[in-house]
Amino acid sequence: MPTSRLESCYTRARDWLLAEVVDGGHWVGELSSSALSTATAVMALEMVRRQPNASISPRHQALIDNGLTWIAARQNSDGGWGDTTKSISNISTTMLCHAALHAAGAARDFTPVVTAAAQYIERAGGIAALCRRYGRDKTFSVPILTQCALAGLVDWGEVAPLPFELACLPPAFYKTIRLPVVSYALPALIAIGQVRHHFLKPGNVVMRCIRDAAIDRSLGILERIQPPNGGFLEAAPLTSFVVMSLAALQRGNPRVLQRGVEFLVNSVRPDGSWPIDTNLATWLTTLAINALGEDVPAVSRAPLTDWLLNQQYRTLHPYTQSAPGGWAWTDLPGGVPDADDTPGAILALIHLSKYAASNIVSADSLPAENEMGETTRKSLAAGVGWLLDLQNNDGGWPTFCRGWGALPFDRSAPDLTAHCIRALDAWNQSRSMSANHSTEFRRTLRAIQRGFAFLERTQRSDGTWLPLWFGNQFAPDDENATYGTSRVLAAYCDTGRMNTEPAHRGLHWLTAAQNSDGSWCGGVGTGAVIESSVEETSLALEMLIARDARLGELSPTSRRGLDWLCARVEQEKLIDPSPIGFYFAKLWYFERLYPLIFAVAALGRARRSGLYP
Repeated sequence: MPTSRLESCYTRARDWLLAEVVDGGHWVGELSSSALSTATAVMALEMVRRQPNASISPRHQALIDNGLTWIAARQNSDGGWGDTTKSISNISTTMLCHAALHAAGAARDFTPVVTAAAQYIERAGGIAALCRRYGRDKTFSVPILTQCALAGLVDWGEVAPLPFELACLPPAFYKTIRLPVVSYALPALIAIGQVRHHFLKPGNVVMRCIRDAAIDRSLGILERIQPPNGGFLEAAPLTSFVVMSLAALQRGNPRVLQRGVEFLVNSVRPDGSWPIDTNLATWLTTLAINALGEDVPAVSRAPLTDWLLNQQYRTLHPYTQSAPGGWAWTDLPGGVPDADDTPGAILALIHLSKYAASNIVSADSLPAENEMGETTRKSLAAGVGWLLDLQNNDGGWPTFCRGWGALPFDRSAPDLTAHCIRALDAWNQSRSMSANHSTEFRRTLRAIQRGFAFLERTQRSDGTWLPLWFGNQFAPDDENATYGTSRVLAAYCDTGRMNTEPAHRGLHWLTAAQNSDGSWCGGVGTGAVIESSVEETSLALEMLIARDARLGELSPTSRRGLDWLCARVEQEKLIDPSPIGFYFAKLWYFERLYPLIFAVAALGRARRSGLYP
């Protein structure tokens, strides 16, 4: 590849990314509109409209009507809906859209749409198929069936009861009692558990009395953990499930209901749809900083540092009881500290410190403690401590809460573990030599070693690792081995372990998984055509170029990948995102800036390697 082509493509992608900075000096991006979010929001507003003496405004009615029109216009040709406008149909979103159309009395206005949806649900297997999709995790199957029951499409006997009385226990007991929902779903446990109890009380008299006695206290807990803007996790679906349930109770906490409705009204888009979440501002900003490296403009480094420092949680989180020190995915009040955004923020702050005095500090060195600002150093130390305290006994890191372990989004995950390892290692490298004998330093080294042991145990026989928060809708079981393997290999790369057996196996799989045109997709399919993407190609390519840089020669695989990626830059196809993101409980999304950020990282790695002709 000619040097001039690579340089030109990198410059175009970099400038494009920098042009996406908002007035506050950081990145916000744009999440895809979601049929699932829109269906739940419409249902929530409809249930509020049904309340006795409800004073629903013309604007609220317009939101219901516009949402229904948007849903009807986005139905797939098979009669179903996917989570995003680029998603294939699934049983969950289709049941929610079907229920919203029925509940709002729009079945006659959209008869062909409703008929086709009912036929899709029957073909897909209905309630049984929905329950199989989520297994014993009730986090999303019960809310979906609740919406269907409120719409009159499902008998309440089909809706599993949720033990909302357990929310009244001290939070320290949650992991011990193994709740049937994941740690972030406490609002759904309370609100949906209560509405199910309201419509179908347990036959056991003792259990009925216990749950009756827990109603007011658990509603008080719900109010206490609700963010000031009303949006639980900044998520329209979770907030909507709470709102529709409380509205159906007709005795729920009016303050929680009112704030939830305000959140939904404030988060609707001009076209009548709702996104899966408000934004991923903190996550995108750290990804962009880490992708750009020394190319973050000098004038932006101090403001970005201040902005990131302001996003760190400095008090006990009221929702998950998370200790101070972590970061969430968003700068808005509904976020929750987690083990992907926290290492991302740590790495970004170290990068910003590294290049803060780029005219003095070598681009290959990390800042020593005395070269960091004292505020940044203390913030990083708190973040590192937060990660160390979160590590599970198996050596891996979970998303939110240590030790829960029963359900997917509470278990240790390879992609999270690798990200935490990278952050801890960067922190150790940035410290002064005198700190290398400290108790904290030794504890960090042990955590890294345990993390790598976890990664070795979870590597699959074909050399891949599977991520928790990303998937590919065309791959078997929605897996995305390309994302997971690339992100884990980044930990091996950063820590100088690319010459180990696990890394070799992962790199061999990435090489073999390349498509004939030079691109990558989520993994090797089973005869089906799997669409490639800029995101997956960039992630795989970045790791293969890192290997090539160590060997001193650009491989044919990397050369083909660079050709493919540069062609996408030249064709201006970097803002063409694919639905590879998982939100909670297998809810798909795409983010407009993902392909741009990942491409900048891969092209920047190639440019710095010095291997191009």
